[in-house]
Amino acid sequence: MTHPHTLDPVDPVARLRIMAAAIPGARVVETTLPTPLAEVWAVMSDLEGEFARFQPDMRRVRVLHLTGDRVEALARSKYGLRAHFHGVLRPGWCWLQSRFLIIGMAATPAPDDTTRVALTGGVRVPGRAAIVPLGAERELRLAMTRLTARLSA
Repeated sequence: MTHPHTLDPVDPVARLRIMAAAIPGARVVETTLPTPLAEVWAVMSDLEGEFARFQPDMRRVRVLHLTGDRVEALARSKYGLRAHFHGVLRPGWCWLQSRFLIIGMAATPAPDDTTRVALTGGVRVPGRAAIVPLGAERELRLAMTRLTARLSA
């Protein structure tokens, strides 16, 4: 029996919505994929392989350190820009921040062996916890479209 004041843990997709709600300008794109969580997360969490294939702006990511759920990575955009990310990568959850970028990904099981997936991120406003909203939602929707196509292949 649980204590009456104990709350159920927040699932990763709900946590992503909460994190994004605290960042001015952040948008969240969410969908349910007809694919089991293990298959979805195998693609989403493969930072050095699959990640750059579904994230529209990324050309390549190299993981420098992975200690427990803490990750440090270098990324290069298709425009040649570089980002040095620090963050957390654990089953169903990824939150990466660099000086100029935020990337958030979450996945949680849904009924009938489907998976709820959410993405957020964008260009950070220097010196503030905010994201420049211009184009962010379009990029997130494109990433979700690419992820969906990748998992349907």
